[in-house]
Amino acid sequence: MAQQKPDELIKVSAVKYDFGKIKQGVPAVTYFTITNISDKPVVIENAWGSCGCTTPEVSKEPLAPNSTTKMKVGYNAAAMGHFEKDVSIKLAGVNDVKVVKIAGDVLDTKSFDEYTQSDEYKKAEKARLAQEAKDAKASKKAAKKAKNNIAS
Repeated sequence: MAQQKPDELIKVSAVKYDFGKIKQGVPAVTYFTITNISDKPVVIENAWGSCGCTTPEVSKEPLAPNSTTKMKVGYNAAAMGHFEKDVSIKLAGVNDVKVVKIAGDVLDTKSFDEYTQSDEYKKAEKARLAQEAKDAKASKKAAKKAKNNIAS
């Protein structure tokens, strides 16, 4: 029997999250929603970042079919400049890993303060808030679907 691939078992809300411009020394956090799209429980065995600056946290409890969990990913923002980091998700019984990415630009305090006064920042914040609202709505919908599947 062929080994299953992570994409056959789970769906992640995004393959990449861009923090945009963030302030040096101020840790940034985002969440990826992971949905079990299979008909059997799935266990996330491990999740890790490509370096110590990236710290994912995810439940290792079995994820029921059609249910979701959140993976918290933190970035320490210690080093200035552009970053792109991988976060690997390992499922129990599956050899391949699912990789998602985080990216952004770390600015010094003066540059970040100037940026937060710009129209570019205001536009980026509006887009970020809209995306968070969309993600929350999708997560709520998936939770309702999972609850309905359990009840039937």
